[in-house]
Amino acid sequence: MKIAILGGDGFCGWPTSVHLSAQGHDIHIIDNLSRRWIDTELGVQSLTPMDSIQERCRIWKQVSGETIHFHLLDLSKEFERLKQWLATHKPDAIVHFAEQRAAPYSMKSDRHKVYTVNNNVNATHNLLAAVVESGIDAHIVHLGTMGVYGYSSVGAPIPEGYLDVEIDTPSGKKEQEILYPTRPGSVYHMTKSLDQILFQFYAQNDGLRITDLHQGIVWGTHTDQTARHEQLVNRFDYDGDYGTVLNRFLIQAAIDYPLTVHGSGGQTRAFIHIRDSVRCIELALSDAPKSGDRVKIFNQMTETHRVRDLAELVAKIAGARIAYLPNPRKEAAENDLIVQNDKFLALGLEPTTLAEGLLSEVVDVARKYAHRIDRSRVPAVSAWTKDLAARVEQDPEGTAIRSVS
Repeated sequence: MKIAILGGDGFCGWPTSVHLSAQGHDIHIIDNLSRRWIDTELGVQSLTPMDSIQERCRIWKQVSGETIHFHLLDLSKEFERLKQWLATHKPDAIVHFAEQRAAPYSMKSDRHKVYTVNNNVNATHNLLAAVVESGIDAHIVHLGTMGVYGYSSVGAPIPEGYLDVEIDTPSGKKEQEILYPTRPGSVYHMTKSLDQILFQFYAQNDGLRITDLHQGIVWGTHTDQTARHEQLVNRFDYDGDYGTVLNRFLIQAAIDYPLTVHGSGGQTRAFIHIRDSVRCIELALSDAPKSGDRVKIFNQMTETHRVRDLAELVAKIAGARIAYLPNPRKEAAENDLIVQNDKFLALGLEPTTLAEGLLSEVVDVARKYAHRIDRSRVPAVSAWTKDLAARVEQDPEGTAIRSVS
């Protein structure tokens, strides 16, 4: 297939691009490189050194013999160019990663909130409108988030996208299927909730074929393809805005920094290894809906864990300390999370779990590049509200964190 990977330079986009390229697909990365500009804005860099996207593609060609094409294009601002590109290249499938992905970054300030909404919602709607106007029949696979469901404890498994409800009407009870009610916990998660409505409309109105993947928190570094050459390595974010919780624990352990658990640590989250993430994209592409079908929704996760349990596991493995700190997020102190993920298992996914030794692999990567770490960027300081922000203060040297009343 000819596959367009929107946001193919990113944390999930790059390993997906090389994974699908290795299977012989004709891969075209479309990216505006905004994630690299955000690194510059934040004054932080990926733990792993990253070459330009052009150099990455060159190295991939060298080691695999396969070509990945790169196109510099901003989905959120260049609708006409996007429409022309689609009409010219006519991809069979489009994988949509091109959204600002960090909840903390989306909550840093009013400017970051506005940017996240403008970038994410415009990118998604421009894509859908451009596919309709260009007349192509491409299967759209979108990387969403488990966070659209929220993290309240309802005592029942979260279904894969849809919920059967019973409604009282004058003629009696009627059954109806609805999207599972969203309860986003940040502006970022809100944009993914809005994506769902856009997908639902364009599927029913224009017959677009869409798969929406509600992904858990990604951990790990290497896939089989990114491990083939040092210059193919995936990016590794460790800072308080973009670093995911398990990867952050592992890097903190590697540099003898206390594992920062915010609040009680009773927050339960869904997780997936980067190897399984790219495999799920592959499986979703092979199971495309037909025109006129409802949006196909998968819960893309393999296991759930409480944050404090993860911290204790990493502390045991690496001999690290745990620091319980004020929580910068506005969220419940404790929650349960039961998630259905039967669809990917039925398609043949064999989950990678925390018990398979890959935790040590990440610690090894962190230690290898420890000299690149700016300790002052490790704490999570972006707060959901001003009163929460006032409770967290970072040591100027980045060597300690203390709560401030």
